[in-house]
This record gives sequence, C-alpha cells and structure tokens, in this order.
Amino acid sequence: MTTNTFKQLLNALPQDDLIRASGDTEISAPVVEADSDIMPGGVFVARRGLSVDGHDFIARAIECGAAAIVGERELKNLSVPYAQVKNAQEAVGFLAAAYHDFPARKLIVVGVTGTDGKTTTSTLIHSILRVATDGKAGLISTVAADIGDKTVDTGLHVTTPGAPQIQGLLAQMVANGLTHCVLEMTSHGLAQGRLNGVDIDVAVLTNVTHEHLDYHGTFENYRAAKGRMFEMLSRSYRKAGQPKISIINADDPNADFFAAFPADKVIRYGLQDGADFQATNFQYSPDGTRFQIKFENGYNHKLTSDVFFTTLVGSFNVLNCLAAIETGLALSSGSGSAFEGIEAVKTVPGRMERIDEGQDFMVIVDFAHTPNALKNALQAGRQMLAPGKKLIAVFGSAGLRDREKRRMMAEVAAQIADFTILTAEDPRTESLDEILQAMANGCIAQGGVEGRTFMRVPDRGEALYEACWMAQAGDIVMACGKGHEQSMCFGKTEYPWDDREAVRLALRGMPLLTLPTAGEGVDGEV
Repeated sequence: MTTNTFKQLLNALPQDDLIRASGDTEISAPVVEADSDIMPGGVFVARRGLSVDGHDFIARAIECGAAAIVGERELKNLSVPYAQVKNAQEAVGFLAAAYHDFPARKLIVVGVTGTDGKTTTSTLIHSILRVATDGKAGLISTVAADIGDKTVDTGLHVTTPGAPQIQGLLAQMVANGLTHCVLEMTSHGLAQGRLNGVDIDVAVLTNVTHEHLDYHGTFENYRAAKGRMFEMLSRSYRKAGQPKISIINADDPNADFFAAFPADKVIRYGLQDGADFQATNFQYSPDGTRFQIKFENGYNHKLTSDVFFTTLVGSFNVLNCLAAIETGLALSSGSGSAFEGIEAVKTVPGRMERIDEGQDFMVIVDFAHTPNALKNALQAGRQMLAPGKKLIAVFGSAGLRDREKRRMMAEVAAQIADFTILTAEDPRTESLDEILQAMANGCIAQGGVEGRTFMRVPDRGEALYEACWMAQAGDIVMACGKGHEQSMCFGKTEYPWDDREAVRLALRGMPLLTLPTAGEGVDGEV
C-alpha cells in the first residue's frame, strides 16, 4: 500500500471535516470502527452509536495495539496520535479507502440504489459485465460479495456493509485482477456515510417508494439519502476515458429529481413512452418473460436482436432487466453480453424464487417487504395464474419500522390476492398481536373478511404450512418479506430462519417450528 502514515490517511478527508490532528505514525493495519476488530498498527475510529459511544473504548483500543485514534471529542495526552473530526461516522469510509490505496479508483464501479429491485438489478448487471469482461467483474450486495476468486457471505440483514468491509472487499477485487464492480447501495448505507470513499462511474436508480420512514423521518429525507449516490457520481475521481453516467427509471415519479444531478450522460429507461430506452411487447409465461426494446429521443445501440428473454417474471423484473441492459451497453459491453448475461440469471436468492418439492401448485419466496414491492410481486403472481385458480399470499410487517406499511401492505394483498395469511416478520420488541391487528384492519378496510379472505397465523412456520395445506392444483402460494434472510428477530434475539427451508418442510407435510411463536395457534381459521 502506498499510503502508510496517519497524516497521509487524514489527507483523504474532506477539508472541512478535520478539526485538528496531533502526531504521526506508520499505519500497518486496517481502519476499524469496533475496538474488538483492532489490530496492532491499525486506526480506531471512535464514533457515537445509538446505544454506545466509541469514545468510551479508546483506552481499550490502544491497549489492543491501535497506532492512532480518530474521534469527535477534544482529547489530549493520548499515548498515540489523535485526530479530531466533525463527524467520525462520515470519516471512516475516506480513511479506509486511503488505507487500501483507493481501490475504487482502479475499478469501473456501478452503484445501484432504489427502494425495490436493487439486489436483482445488481445481480443482472454483474452477470452482463462478467460475460463482457471474461469474469473480471465483482459484486457487493446485501446477499453476498463476488470478489473474483470466491464468493463471500456478507452476513447482512438488509443493509450495506460497513465502510471498512466495503473498502476491504474492493481491495481484494483489485488484488484478484478484477476490472469492474457492481455495488448495491442502501439508503441507510448512503445516509450513514458507509459508501464514502467509493468512486463510482455509473449510478443506477430502480425506484423510490414508501419505505424506511421510521429512520429517515420524511419521504424527502429518504429520497435525499438516495440522492447522495448521484452526488458521489459527480464528485468521484475521474478515470481516463470513462464518463460519469446516470441511468434512471423514467417511470418513477422522482426521475426528474435524480436526473438533475450533474452527469456526463443521463439515460432514462422505462415501460412508458418518453424513455430513451423502452421495453415493449411483453409476453409473460410461467417459464419467464420475453420483451422487445426500442430506442427513443435519438438514442440508439446496435443490437443483434431486439428480443430479450429472462426467466424472471413480472413487469418489475422487465424494468430491472432494462436497467441492467442499458448499464452494460453504456459501458460498451456489447449487445451479445447483454443477451447472454440476462439469460444466465435463472434466479436471484429470495427474489421470486420458486420452491419445487414435486407439488402440483407453485410456491414462490420473494423479498417484497414494501407496499410497492408486494404489489409488484402479487401482480406478477396473478399474471402466471391460470383462470379459476387462487393466489395465496403470506407475509408480515416488521416491528420498530415504518408503521404505516402495515396497513398499506395488507390493503395491497386484500386487493390482489384471493386469500391472505398475516404472520410474523421480525416483530422485534413490539407486540406481534398489535402488528397483526393493524394489518387485519388494512384487510378489512378493503372489504376483507377474516376467516373468509384472510386469517392471522402468528407463527410463520405454521402460516406457511397452512398456505401449502389449503393450496389446490394450479394455485400459487407466495411467501413475501423475508426472501434470502437467514434470521428473524423477536425481542432482541435473532432466531435462525429461512423462508425457503420452511416452505420445503411445509411441502413435505410439517411446519418449521423453531420460532418463539410456535404452537400459538391460528386465528380466523377457515
């Protein structure tokens, strides 16, 4: 690494963030945020958290070998060099990037943000770029990270990794000879500065809908957090011959907001007229989706064919494919890479993932946990449904999160599904009964009748079993909200949980009874 002193790391900070610094020393180990992660010769960044203050662990970090400390308090007489900054949380990413010699500057980086579709779109772009670069494209998503020589389980619960982890993964990609990286960016990760120090070249927006208002407070704040990625685009290090490109969903009502951020090229994709890059002539079937592409506004690419096929279903996945195809074409990957890359993605973990145990009805596990995502998923299910067959939805709504979603999601299900089973989804320290009551009220507001069109089953394992038990030949059961996640939170404890495992067990004739709610019974049973 070329940067190996504390002062050199501090040079990576924005000028207005550094208040004062004293001393210098060689840095021979990574920048970290947790004292338990410190290695001799590393830098400990003390930041204030929701429940603990990192400044209280400075002494322990020094005992563990920290060579330097960064914090927000005015501290004197430390035994190691110290820098005081305005916002330690914002500083971590820049410092970690400098320690790893700015790995994002050595890669073509595609950032992907949005309320729904981030992981699927990131996976599709990664697939296209892998074809185009002969395998030299990496991926960091909320599911996993492909760093070239192996795939790393990022172990995340719906969020972007911490800044030191992101920079470490990017550095491994560079060391492994990769040339491109696709990076999924959540609103939390952006708002908390975890993506600071990442120099991006392409910014992709899927959509912005109702979500995370418990954290961001208002929709405007939530949208502004997404906007930070587009600010990063204009401020990022410029790589020779690589323009800064924005790729935006033209069908989203917020498209103009994001298109206003500076970029060398702004490209809009969509299903509606007016998009530069538009999908038409959809053909939906249980085995996948076919669609054509046309260009507008003088924008054009030479395609070997204008017909694409994806095994992914639903119009929302056509939008995800469009974003990925246009990203590949904008990076001059060639149309052949786009066709091959899209077809290579047979499924995305926990995203419209079909579970087959030989049953005569379809079961799909999807991550849909917002009103818009649930609407899209259920509409896709209905498009696959044969006449006279039923769509059965199973989902919940998380505790300590946006309360308004509970009613909204239940209303969506009441409007689209034939039968709805309301169940647990990370209730955390809230009352599960109260969450289910709020959701039941949403169903009733749309004409739902408990016991006839919906029921409450507190235990998720029993809820999935009930859904599979009532399904008839040709029906579709959709388990929404958990997707790829591997745990569920009750109180402050994360219990092992996988919807896909629970569905497989239900299809074999028994519920997965590992959650604290097991055995609580069924309300409103038909």
